[in-house]
Amino acid sequence: MLRIEKLYAYYDRIPVLKGVDLKVDKNEAVAVLGPNGAGKTTLLRSICGLVRTNGRIIFDGEEISYLKPYERIRRGISICPEGRGLFLNMSVEDNLLLGAISRSDNYEDRLEYVFNLFPTLRERRNQIVKTMSGGEQQMLAIARALMSNPKLLLLDEPSIGLAPVIIEKIVDTLKKIKEDSEISILIVEQNINLAFEIADRVYILARGKIVKEGHVKEIKNLEEIYMS
Repeated sequence: MLRIEKLYAYYDRIPVLKGVDLKVDKNEAVAVLGPNGAGKTTLLRSICGLVRTNGRIIFDGEEISYLKPYERIRRGISICPEGRGLFLNMSVEDNLLLGAISRSDNYEDRLEYVFNLFPTLRERRNQIVKTMSGGEQQMLAIARALMSNPKLLLLDEPSIGLAPVIIEKIVDTLKKIKEDSEISILIVEQNINLAFEIADRVYILARGKIVKEGHVKEIKNLEEIYMS
């Protein structure tokens, strides 16, 4: 579904990613772990076309390295960004509608799909987002990313700042998405336990480079890897 080859990413002239190779298969969940400043968020932004890059990004058999962000979204990439990026003065349903703006079909079906995943959002569909808890807002951010019916869902630190009980609900929902759909998932996380609960494979990113990769059962001694 996604293959990245020798990816370099830059802010101004400073390289943040330095020759990253990575792949995500269809209906696979892959986690990218690493310390702060490793380049994890930059990786997701690069896939979306929001950062200047060199290298190849191949999605669903097509090279998308030179496509604009909205063109990548239309091909089936969706992101739940760090910080959620919600419209706080709008309602839950209006935020969900904006998530489906790249598609003109099946809005009601997608709405029903995300309401089944997150029943709380059905109850609060008319509520203004800024009055919701952090956990409810994170659920909404994930639901909005799903409204475009993506082939690849990118998640940037979905557990940050949340209580353990909410994290558990999000983990269960992501497992359900993986089991009940053909959506591939690429998740960036600091929460190692969450990542290992969801992912089939793991990449360790440090100082802009992949330093280790493998099945979740093969990845050990993470502190040593982070510090190497």
